[in-house]
This record gives sequence, C-alpha cells and structure tokens, in this order.
Amino acid sequence: MAFWDSLKRENHPHYESGSAASNSIELTKRNPSVSLTKQGATTGNLRINLSWRMRTSDIGGRSRGSGSLLRHPFKMFQPDVVQAHTQGVVNVDLDLGCLYELQDGAKGVVQPLGSLFGDLNAAPYVQLSGDDRFGSPSGETIFVNLDHRDEIKRLLVFVYIYDQTPAFDRTHAVVTLYPSNGPRIEIQLEERAPEARSCAVVSIENIKGDMVVRREVKFVYGFQAELDRLYGWGLQWGRGYKAKI
Repeated sequence: MAFWDSLKRENHPHYESGSAASNSIELTKRNPSVSLTKQGATTGNLRINLSWRMRTSDIGGRSRGSGSLLRHPFKMFQPDVVQAHTQGVVNVDLDLGCLYELQDGAKGVVQPLGSLFGDLNAAPYVQLSGDDRFGSPSGETIFVNLDHRDEIKRLLVFVYIYDQTPAFDRTHAVVTLYPSNGPRIEIQLEERAPEARSCAVVSIENIKGDMVVRREVKFVYGFQAELDRLYGWGLQWGRGYKAKI
C-alpha cells in the first residue's frame, strides 16, 4: 500500500515551502507563482516587507580574535553576519518601491524618492510605510488594500540601491508578503549581480479576477526607468536625490 501511495503522490506537483512551524511558501524559479484568490487572501491589507543582512567580511574585514580562532579554527572559513535592520553600523540604503497600474489606466509609482508614499484608502490603494534610512527591526513595508482588488490591474514590487551603497552581491535580501489568510510568501534575492542597482522582485496581477503573485527577481544595472522599460509601464523619469540628514 505504501508503494502505491508513493506512486500516486508523484502524479501531483511538488511545491517548495518552509516547515509547518514557519508557515511559509518560497517562490522559486521552479515554482514561481501562487494565487491569493485560491487561498482566500484577497481581502484586507496585503503587507509586503523588505529585510536584509550583510556579511561583515564584505565591508570591514574579519573581526575575530585570535583566542576565538584557536578554540574554533574552522570559524575562520565562515563569514561574519550582521543584521542590517538592527543598528545603522553599515552604510547601506536599500529602498522598496512599487509600480502600479489601475484598471482605469492610471499609472504611477510608490517609493521613498520624491516622498511618493501613496494612499491606502484611495487610488492607487498602495502605501509605503516610510523611508528607513538607518535600519530598523521592521525594515520598509508596503501595504496593498485588496478590498479594492477589482480596481488594480497590476503591481510590480522592486528594490533599488541608493547612491554610495554596496552592491546586491554583498546583501542577502528577502521580500516577504503577508496575506490576510494563508501562509506568508517569501522571495529570496539570492542571485548574484555585483553591478546591479535595481531588482524587480515580485509582480501581483489581476488576471480575470484571480490575484496572482509571481516571482520576478530580475536585476538591472540602472534604476526605475530601466525597470519601467523592461515591463512597459511608460512613465517619465528624472534623477532624484534624498535630502541629507
């Protein structure tokens, strides 16, 4: 019986996910999409969070003491890891943004540059929590009001590196979606792109009433204008700068 059960199970698609305790789905190249509609998560606010970490060996060399290496010699081959969203000890500014297109044809962007933080209860029904420039436990978060899903045509969530910061290959970034129902959805930015400045991470598209989340993870060497050309948004762009603090 166990043998036949195993054969039956092979006829069904296998999806990569976290453990039952973590309650998560990881979108990968092999399994790039998931339907929010099918898991009953198309109401309330969809929370999209960016978090990341860096290896200290990439930014400041190794900081291990000789005593520690004598006790644990194999640690010399392991990179130090520091959580970037704890204290602002690393000069990195990863920003989270979202291109939007509504069913009525309205298009635009929600992002820290230009203080385009959006609106949750009016068009575009997408809002950024703020610009995290120093590193905080919560990182940067975008909220999408899915009670207005019928008015949303497509969204493209992206991450870009602001000026004078290390490249993506020195960071380990994760974008996590928290639906109102069902498991959270994770997209790892694990591909190495040393010179890239921006990355299209995940798209959310209304396909005949079905809200589909799709992994993109496409790195580009420019900024928002290059992502725009790649996905055909057709917006006009100019160089933006942040005020010094």
